[in-house]
Amino acid sequence: MKRRNFLQLAALTGLGSLNLPIVSAGSLESQTRAKAHDGSDEIKTDVCIIGGGLGGCATALAVCRNGLRAIMTEETDWIGGQISQQGVPPDEHQWIETHGAPSSYRDYRTRVRDFYRRNYPLTPEAKNKVNLNPGNGSVSRICHEPHVSVAVLYEMLLPYLSNGQLQIFLGFKANTALIQGDDVKSVAIRSVDEDTTINVLAKNFVDATECGDLLPITKTEYVTGTESKKETNELHASETKRPQNHQAFTVCFAMDYQEGIDNTIDKPTDYDRWKNYVPKLNPAWSGKLLDLSYSNPRDLKPKRLGFDPRGIDTPGMLNLFNYRRLIHKDNFTPGFYDGDITIVNWPQNDYMMGNLIDVSEAEFKKTVEDAKNLSRSLFYWLQTEAPRADGGMGWKGLRLRGDVMGTVDGMAKYPYIRESRRIKAQFTVLEEHVGAENRKLVAGEKEGKKAFQFFDSVGVGYYHIDLHPSNQGDNYIDFGSLPFQIPLGALLPQRVNNLFPANKNIGTTHITNGCYRLHPVEWSIGEAVGLLIAYSTKNKVHPKQVRSNKNNLSAFQSFIQQQGIEVVFSS
Repeated sequence: MKRRNFLQLAALTGLGSLNLPIVSAGSLESQTRAKAHDGSDEIKTDVCIIGGGLGGCATALAVCRNGLRAIMTEETDWIGGQISQQGVPPDEHQWIETHGAPSSYRDYRTRVRDFYRRNYPLTPEAKNKVNLNPGNGSVSRICHEPHVSVAVLYEMLLPYLSNGQLQIFLGFKANTALIQGDDVKSVAIRSVDEDTTINVLAKNFVDATECGDLLPITKTEYVTGTESKKETNELHASETKRPQNHQAFTVCFAMDYQEGIDNTIDKPTDYDRWKNYVPKLNPAWSGKLLDLSYSNPRDLKPKRLGFDPRGIDTPGMLNLFNYRRLIHKDNFTPGFYDGDITIVNWPQNDYMMGNLIDVSEAEFKKTVEDAKNLSRSLFYWLQTEAPRADGGMGWKGLRLRGDVMGTVDGMAKYPYIRESRRIKAQFTVLEEHVGAENRKLVAGEKEGKKAFQFFDSVGVGYYHIDLHPSNQGDNYIDFGSLPFQIPLGALLPQRVNNLFPANKNIGTTHITNGCYRLHPVEWSIGEAVGLLIAYSTKNKVHPKQVRSNKNNLSAFQSFIQQQGIEVVFSS
């Protein structure tokens, strides 16, 4: 096996360049392993976690904290999913500093702030801010760099990597599975360069991938796309069932601005196509996609946006440069940064022309490459044609920051995926449970002020229901929701016994996915799954019996609360 495929840790102490790989001592050759019947390497473990995003990392922390062994794979060379490899600062609710997420997630946020305090030359004012926001981006109270996300997640996982409880395989994805009845017996993981296959035998398997990739491999029943109103009776559901209708995905990128320097890139492939592209949506989009206007998600009327990479306010308009800003130079000693650094995850580079779910590998790659061309075209448009307040056009000083994203081409390592395959679950969360308007219709004015209270709650969260334009022509679907719970029934497949979802693949609908898909909720889902596995293993009870037996459920909810999980949202 090529050691470069195994765990490459990056500056775990925060003292070195995160681009320099460090190969773990736990290499494949140093472990005692049997050989599978086909001659491939074979590993036995308690829990096999496919996917190293926030949900996967939270699962790994939970099972290892409770004494189990785990293997976690990650398709790219960065763990962290949407917060790192996809380049998306955390979307969170207004109570996040005090409650509404597991204590471990708030610990992650504290560690991010401490990482900057320990290693960066902050101004005294910034260093003393309890709730330091490194980028002062308006989208989040803690906008920070992807590199820092990776370092902090490794910092949290490193004790279990060190003692051998956890192994992480970077550059690996699930390939095939062995099924026996309603149980998954093993999953073969294969390196992305296809030179190594490892058979992982485990008692429990977790699908923490971005698209629910393990579900078809393990023959776990799932749904995709849009349910019809007849199926779900949801207020905002589609009139027709459209399994291939999914929200747009985005290939994000980072950039900064150098005044007086011409950083103009070569004109991208298909630039003229994207420059003149008008999304074909219903209701109609505001005009051309590459423009400083878009459809206001709440009422779908055209809305103007501002853009000034110097960070200057754009009166009456959101300055897009400040929206997902990762680094605000004013937080650091004068001269340390030439300018601010921001992430571009905007309406203008939402890719709504193709689908990534249940397509061939070749089509997946082709669609992602087209989305990269859109993002490159947007960047070139900003450099050369974006209207300025002074009457000029373009900002030539804009610079792609591939080093921030850990890539050569400047684009994120992986597309930001908003919608996944979703398990057919023992319980499915509907709009009537969490949507503000729909809840009042079914529960009445008084009871409808709170989300449905699930008897089997294993976590909480909040975000408004936010669906981006879809590949089959839906415009934004964006409306209010209520602080909600995560029901255990949504984490249990109807049939398969020992596979669990830990990302956007839980038992939600196309509509309710819109509020269960963000950073702290994904973490909460992953931790709940990890604790379910740990509890079931320790108490020798089947995971599904935890929900079906009142005494088991009560004991489990007490167990997870002792480990920092909230089961009731105290707004």
